[in-house]
Amino acid sequence: MFRALGEIEAAVRKQNKNYYEVILEDDCKEQGITKEVSFEKMKHMYQMMQEADLAYDKKQYSASGLVGTDGEKMAQARAAKTVLCGDFIGEVMEKAIKMGESNACMKRIVAAPTAGSCGVIPAVFLTLQKNKGFSDEKMTEALYVAAGIGGVIATRAFIAGAAGGCQAEIGSASAMAAGAVAYLMGADEKGISNAAALALKNLLGLVCDPVAGLVEVPCVKRNVLGAVNALTSADLSMAGINSKIPPDEVIDAMRSIGKALPESLRETGQGGLAATPAGEAVKDKFSKKK
Repeated sequence: MFRALGEIEAAVRKQNKNYYEVILEDDCKEQGITKEVSFEKMKHMYQMMQEADLAYDKKQYSASGLVGTDGEKMAQARAAKTVLCGDFIGEVMEKAIKMGESNACMKRIVAAPTAGSCGVIPAVFLTLQKNKGFSDEKMTEALYVAAGIGGVIATRAFIAGAAGGCQAEIGSASAMAAGAVAYLMGADEKGISNAAALALKNLLGLVCDPVAGLVEVPCVKRNVLGAVNALTSADLSMAGINSKIPPDEVIDAMRSIGKALPESLRETGQGGLAATPAGEAVKDKFSKKK
């Protein structure tokens, strides 16, 4: 497992290999499997994202009733062409919400890197593939890139909201997606890491404050933020705009910020939006039901 994005970059240059190949070979070494087996497993993971997207139920609400049907509302807004951001970003928003709602409704999703952030990578990947015509094989390569970035973040900092706030979940997912998009658009190893850094920087300090302790509000809508942020960060990197803070130092900053966050803002449902009058009312309502 790589402990720094700089290590991945160095391996790419030293071995004269593709970014995803370096991650693939590291995975094979760690799991003791062949490249073919590893690639098929990762491709299956991507296919599960595709299936989860198709399995969205536009009429279903979560057991709490807090989320559901909003993905369909976004689809209708796209169809009516009222989305100011345009159809491409509108579709990314739609898919991010749908996946987050599916998670809340206990449907099958892919934690990427967590269930709470499950909408970011699929929303970006599926929409980009549809619009750019990338093959499933190419998207699988990009998933390795995302996994490599996520692995470094998990090793160097954390990916759980309980450990570092929502910056560790949505922030990490956004960074993973941004680096993968940069890869798909032809960036070199520096550009890939730079895209990830720009995305993570934008979400530093994001707290984890689930209303009533459920991964629903505001979690589902934050997947939209992470997905759109990934695309804008990749665009910045492709334009030659660099993070003034090196990628690995950005990850280190996320770790220090996460450790500094009070417990009430780390998935306990005790602070932030969860502690508002509306949030407390929801919590009380569920407590009475129990």
